Amino acid sequence: GVDVTRFYWSPLPDVSNTTFLLIGRMLWDKGVGEYVDAARIVKTKFPSIRFQLLGPVGVENRRGISGDTISRWVSEGVVEYLGEAEDVRPYIEASSCVVLPSYREGISRVLLEAAAMGRPAVATDVPGCRDVVVDGVTGFLCKPRDCVDLAEKLESYFNLPMSTRNDIGLRARERVVSQFD
Repeated sequence: GVDVTRFYWSPLPDVSNTTFLLIGRMLWDKGVGEYVDAARIVKTKFPSIRFQLLGPVGVENRRGISGDTISRWVSEGVVEYLGEAEDVRPYIEASSCVVLPSYREGISRVLLEAAAMGRPAVATDVPGCRDVVVDGVTGFLCKPRDCVDLAEKLESYFNLPMSTRNDIGLRARERVVSQFD
């Protein structure tokens, strides 16, 4: 579960400052590549949307993404790399939506923490993610390993009116408080 007093509800940023945030180890299996490819697709239509990555690079894992690859994406202007953080709360609070396009997960702590703070999520329709995100209710689920479907879900979120974004965030928090506190 998650401590819902430590991960407090906070209001969403204004639509004009839409920021998607992926938190996790920089591994291909976390769907980081699909996230970057989806960002490229979305930014062709909506160049002001921000896409951020937060988490360790160069993880000792054969599926780890190199620092050079992250730097190339940053130079290309497709994502911002925020580094690592001991406390993810300020980053979640500044985001509009948390994204986790992982290929497989246990119950995702990141998704629980984001929901506790009232953040909608876009995640893959895999066990662990779908245990936290209820499609169309607390966020959106996309197909695993499918950057086009992920881009469509991100655009769907972006096109929502602020009142609907807020409703989704409140439902996400309510779900975590009732089932994962």
